[in-house]
Amino acid sequence: MSNLLNVSLSPHAKGAESVNKLMRNVIVAMIPALFVSIYFFGLGAIVVTSVSVLSCMFFEWIISKYLLKKEPTLTDGSAIITGMLLAFNVPSNLPVWIVIIGALVSIGVAKMSFGGLGTNIFNPALVGRVFLLISFPVQMTSYPLPSVSFVAYTDAVTGATPMSILKEGIKNGEKVQDILKGLPSLTEMFLGKIGGSLGEVAALALLIGMIYMLVTKTITWHIPVSVLGSIFLIASILWLVNDEKFVNPFFHLFTGGIMLGAIFMATDYVTSPMTVKGQIIYGIGIGLLTIIIRVAGAYPEGISFAILLMNGATPLINMYVKPKRFGEVKKDGK
Repeated sequence: MSNLLNVSLSPHAKGAESVNKLMRNVIVAMIPALFVSIYFFGLGAIVVTSVSVLSCMFFEWIISKYLLKKEPTLTDGSAIITGMLLAFNVPSNLPVWIVIIGALVSIGVAKMSFGGLGTNIFNPALVGRVFLLISFPVQMTSYPLPSVSFVAYTDAVTGATPMSILKEGIKNGEKVQDILKGLPSLTEMFLGKIGGSLGEVAALALLIGMIYMLVTKTITWHIPVSVLGSIFLIASILWLVNDEKFVNPFFHLFTGGIMLGAIFMATDYVTSPMTVKGQIIYGIGIGLLTIIIRVAGAYPEGISFAILLMNGATPLINMYVKPKRFGEVKKDGK
């Protein structure tokens, strides 16, 4: 009986894809953003990323082997991806011990407590990031500015992110046009010359990663385009209605974690809907929630919370948005 296979309804098709291959493609797609983060943040980016990846791999191995009593699956690459994404979501000057705690929460709580790869409800890296943000708000919001010193790590010069400056300025009654004069240009934001979490600052590098994953068919366009498109559309409407209170849509796309979230975390196979229609609904939901949090909420960022909320809605989307069964005949005979 132990050799029986649990399969879904027909038809069944065998493809050349494998978990290992897909995970490798995702890792390769993140390399441009990693290089950019090392260029701008130097040693800190290397230390935080290395510690995060190694910690995630260690916790997955020890939990699998000694708690779940099953063969560790480090070779599938999922722990490496979780480690890289966690690192991408934190400042490059974050102390090592906090990074290790984040890795433990990501792997131990968000992934392995549900049974491991393929059974987790929420994106592990985002759970780790939100846990650290709530537990260590000062360290998690002390963002290093791009530095000319490669060896700067815990002593890096920090400053507020463009989104934080914008949020505070609007709160104080300043006009958006006046606030933007003191911020980096859209070109600098697009290239990554801004403060922020180490892997979210370079929109160009993240888009290169998205193109690679689309070309290799690692992901489809439905989720990232629906997330980015809905954010752009809603932000454009608000901007056209009142450009003294709301910022232009490109500012939203190029700052914070929107690009990173839409491309690498919202597209997580396990925590996103299975159908095309479901993925579009899911993506639009993320975009809408992100703008609501950014515009009306107290927190300047919103993509992490939006993705986690829609992760929770994924089972409901899968339940009500289903593909037509193979061979199914409707009441009208079609």
